[in-house]
Amino acid sequence: MLAGLQNVTFEFGARVILQDTTWHIQPNERIGLIGYNGTGKSTLLKLLVGEMMPSAGTLERSRSTTVGYLHQDLLSFDTNGSILEVALGAFEKVLWLEKEIERLGLELEKNPEDNDILHQYTDSLHEMDVLGGYNIHHQTEEVLQGLGFSNADLQRPFREFSGGWRMRVLLAKMILQKPDLLLLDEPTNHMDLPSIEWLEKYLVHYQGSVVIVSHDKYFLNRMVTKIVELYQKELHVYNGNYDYYEKEKEMRVELQQRAYENQKDYIRQQERFIERFRAKASKAAAAQSAMKRLDKLDRIEDVEIERPNIKINFRVDKTPGRVLATLKDVSKNFGEINIVEHASAEIDRGDKIALIGANGKGKSTLLRIIAGVETFDGERNWGHNVEESFYAQHQLEALNVNATVLDEMKNCGSQKNELELRILLGCFLFSGDDVDKKIKVLSGGEKARVALAKTIVSKANFLMLDEPTNHLDMHSCDLLIDALNKYEGSFILVSHDRYFISKTANKIWEIENHQIKEFKGTYTEYVEWKERMAERKETMTDDRKTIVVKKEQTPEIKPAIEQRPSNNAPVNKEHKKELQKQQRIFEQLEEKIALLNKQKNDLEKLLTDPSVYSDKNKFREAETNFANAGKELSSLNKQYEEVFDKIMQLEKGL
Repeated sequence: MLAGLQNVTFEFGARVILQDTTWHIQPNERIGLIGYNGTGKSTLLKLLVGEMMPSAGTLERSRSTTVGYLHQDLLSFDTNGSILEVALGAFEKVLWLEKEIERLGLELEKNPEDNDILHQYTDSLHEMDVLGGYNIHHQTEEVLQGLGFSNADLQRPFREFSGGWRMRVLLAKMILQKPDLLLLDEPTNHMDLPSIEWLEKYLVHYQGSVVIVSHDKYFLNRMVTKIVELYQKELHVYNGNYDYYEKEKEMRVELQQRAYENQKDYIRQQERFIERFRAKASKAAAAQSAMKRLDKLDRIEDVEIERPNIKINFRVDKTPGRVLATLKDVSKNFGEINIVEHASAEIDRGDKIALIGANGKGKSTLLRIIAGVETFDGERNWGHNVEESFYAQHQLEALNVNATVLDEMKNCGSQKNELELRILLGCFLFSGDDVDKKIKVLSGGEKARVALAKTIVSKANFLMLDEPTNHLDMHSCDLLIDALNKYEGSFILVSHDRYFISKTANKIWEIENHQIKEFKGTYTEYVEWKERMAERKETMTDDRKTIVVKKEQTPEIKPAIEQRPSNNAPVNKEHKKELQKQQRIFEQLEEKIALLNKQKNDLEKLLTDPSVYSDKNKFREAETNFANAGKELSSLNKQYEEVFDKIMQLEKGL
């Protein structure tokens, strides 16, 4: 065991964070620590490193265990040194040896016959070799470059960089120290996609244990082999990645709820029996026995829902024309840095575009060009009936600092009543009296959430969103994903949250060679395509052979404006016949699924029937039938999705 908690209770004022909790971290574990905002995840990390002490119980850690802890408070660190010097600070022993070797070398020049100095010099050289000290500069540069720094950045002073970039330097230093246990609190905040991917690859092969607090489901899925959830003052362990956790938790909650309902019915029956017969002499003994059984009963807790089951709803007032916006011959540069050069693109009704890529490629700049708040050369034209709404960090300045959160929402012309606005603000982590806070006392993250909420209620039919998931927790991200999927309008967004992108976008834009390249498909399909291209590139030899790519192998990434096929092309009869066949199958599957859903609901009610759950044989039979219905329903749903995909493909071909 590297570290852990034994029967720990921790209270923060009157609030209990942990209640009699035990958790042990073993070597070579990769753990995702999750929970709603405010449940105490960061507090738990501070307990593990000893920054806070429990109210009861013990903190456990081996004396030899080294711990690295990345957290936002590290931003108070400042220095005049370069980022390379800061990261090299990971090798304190080696740096000391370098100076010692230099000192002993100078003494040997003065006293070449001094054997004591010669032995010290030789021993120091050997120790430097054992520690790998001759390679530390290369290692440090490699890690910094992996986290997004260029060669030119390495000698720049640490204090010149923004908070997000400083955190990357401190993460690089921590990685190079190679502690036995890495505790990472939101490590992917402010990282671009290439840096996140590099960090994933590094941590997957990391020799120590890693505990990660993150709202990035995609990152957790690829990184961790165990999920620990802080929920209802306890730690619940799930042996798998985030997808496994979601399925397993749903099952656990369902079973707990069913067990709770069954036990509640049993208690009600026993209480009725006691009430009816405890006054009768012939039944008094039986009533007393029933009372004792109830007293000894291990009560099952009701499932608490920590967040209400609420939805974010977008409203669209007007339907726009087919084309929402066009960019023609657009160029933009900052001094010698070119962002786009004679680029063209088109955004159509129904497009849900994710604009991705490394930091510095100009994603936010392009979004501002589309929004009309950035100067550029070329043309940007809106289509018919387009009502746009733009969300970006600079909008925080437009908030009325003297208004309350609720008043700011009331004044944005949404025509929603106060209850609707309170529910919406709850989705963005403003609950209870939080809505009465003045804008001027809010943190930067809280102001960003207010600005995003204002964008949501704007009734626009075209949204431009710059990093909308920053400062949101997992639950709020899920609500936003659900809202965007139901949104009848179109949008373009910039985000580094791959899970968010994969669940919302139907097109991917990337700035490549100063042009806007478009991939028609989801982010998952885009990643698969990139991997295929990378594999193909690896197979190519560098002996200058001409490589012929067949027409069907042509990459699916194309310029964002392409020649449209003629609508007058003849329709293939066989094609139409196949479409009609698939539509009939689709309707049959819908009927089967509806019938099976009803059967499953009936079986679920049967399981809660006292005459069934009190009879082992009846309960076992009903439970088996319920499980079989679930499996059959899962199979039918899969067929349903496959047929639906076929229909969509066939309709595109007509």
